[in-house]
Amino acid sequence: MDSKLRKLIEATYPESVTSDEAVVNECVSICSTYNLDPSDLQYKLEAMNYKATNTRTEILPITLETLRTFRTQLQRGLANESMKRAQLKARPGATASVDRSRLPSQLMNQARAMDIDRPGPSSASSSSSPMQVKKEAAGITLSLGPTHVLFEGAKMDSESRKARAYRYMYEKISERSEVLDQIIDDFAELIRDHYDISELADPSSTTEEEVTVVGRIAQDPDVMARSKLTESSMVIESSRMLSSGARVPLRLDPAIQVKGAVQGSRGYGLFPGQIVALQGKNGGGGYFYATTILAIPPLKPSPTSDGLIDPKADPELGTKTSTVCIACGPYTSDTDLLYKPWRVFLDDITPKKPNVLILLGPFIDAAHPRIKNGESETSPQSIFQARFINSIRKFLNASPSSIVIFIPSIRDMISDHCSFPQPEFERTFDGIAGDSRIIFQPNPCRFKINDISFGATSVDVLFHLRKEEYLKVGSQLQPIPAREGDLASDPMSNLCRHLLDQRSFYPIFPVPEELSHEINLDVSHLDGARIIDDGEIDYAPDVLIVPSRLRKFDKVVSTTLAINPSSVSKGSYVLLNIGSKSGPTNLRERLKAELQSIEIPAAAPVKTEPSA
Repeated sequence: MDSKLRKLIEATYPESVTSDEAVVNECVSICSTYNLDPSDLQYKLEAMNYKATNTRTEILPITLETLRTFRTQLQRGLANESMKRAQLKARPGATASVDRSRLPSQLMNQARAMDIDRPGPSSASSSSSPMQVKKEAAGITLSLGPTHVLFEGAKMDSESRKARAYRYMYEKISERSEVLDQIIDDFAELIRDHYDISELADPSSTTEEEVTVVGRIAQDPDVMARSKLTESSMVIESSRMLSSGARVPLRLDPAIQVKGAVQGSRGYGLFPGQIVALQGKNGGGGYFYATTILAIPPLKPSPTSDGLIDPKADPELGTKTSTVCIACGPYTSDTDLLYKPWRVFLDDITPKKPNVLILLGPFIDAAHPRIKNGESETSPQSIFQARFINSIRKFLNASPSSIVIFIPSIRDMISDHCSFPQPEFERTFDGIAGDSRIIFQPNPCRFKINDISFGATSVDVLFHLRKEEYLKVGSQLQPIPAREGDLASDPMSNLCRHLLDQRSFYPIFPVPEELSHEINLDVSHLDGARIIDDGEIDYAPDVLIVPSRLRKFDKVVSTTLAINPSSVSKGSYVLLNIGSKSGPTNLRERLKAELQSIEIPAAAPVKTEPSA
């Protein structure tokens, strides 16, 4: 095909074109890539080069520069058409009707063994709640109580709820590619503005001088299933707008420099799915040779950080101290469904009466051995009602000025949505109607408590990053000064830094094969996993909640306090004390995280039948 195109170009194009081999090669490449007839390409180029003045008109000659300009215009036009088609094809979301509550009942009646408290008559709707709804603005829930705790979370209007409860397993390859391309293009604009770069290059094009490219780190598919990311298996792919979606091998200079990273970092972590900016060149060897890594510019600090004042915020917010309790599932041991750790946890926090209780799933874990084996005749909804809703109602009776926030997990049996991003639980449980103190939020989510902003997800993204990350040691160039307490050499801090820099609660793509059972990533809805939200939330959260099987911690990452509370089944949770903004102006001084431990009763030994 290329030989036929070349013959047509040489036969019909002027000698000024056919005499330059590089120009002919570029014409052949454009015709082949975009399915253009050589004569059509010639007409388009002549129209672009047509110049008219008051005295004369002329058609400028076709050069390599004009061909590259034409390619860029063509790519942008195709990208705009793709975006318009995607908007026209956008479907309103609908919750998939998947009943996950029906379990086999061939072994034993677990209801009696679980000692479930049967729900009594609901009193929440009849009694007056001490928490009052201050206002309902565009579906954003705002709750105000005697402790002056104000909550602002995800929009709860019907359109927003339907968009979060999208129909999964309906992804199209074209939709996935458009979303992945758009992420690269968004970062390309960010890099171009931050580093004042006039033009970004194509990593697959041969160049004599160093250029800057932006793309996604990927792994050679021939070795992806056999090993983790290495320098020899690393490739970089760019968007269709920047390079026609080209994917080329990536080689890193042994003496590579890292520009714009936090001072004190020993190198730069790389993982599949990460968006990177690189300086280097493709010398014609079939790969891009990078000499400098341009660090992604960090999110700007929230208005609360360092005593800044948000002009849109209520001046009364944050004038009083408050306490936030953060806990994560699983809430019972793997040996039973008695939820002893959960009950011990409630007994421990009830006297403390925290203003806010944040609970992250899984609550009824689909991976629990007893549930997987069908050793329960009680529906997951009944277990959640008895173990959690009824218990929370008792907690709220003892601490009427508190609010409770539920964030689901994709492993939760009470959710019929098992893809990430995930909508909030449905409010179909007894005793919560009309009670604004019980709040359901999606996974992941951004919300505010008083003047402090939070970001949270129940996915163990830190463990996934730790398994996939490849650390490239390099020298620093123009580093950013580290803030007090921010240790750039700390591995856990840098894992959290990846989330903030990539603006995503799950920046890995594709999901690691050995961990794919833990997260079903819906790529076409990755907008729901962004840490920033279409410009409405364009700053870093003050608190980032990232539960993980890794060791629990609280770390300062730039202007954010990152917290891993571990799980209640391991006897761990976090108390976060928020000081008044009239006291210390530094946010780190206002936020004091205390890692708490509770003593979990030993599980009873499992009785087994004697062998014959």
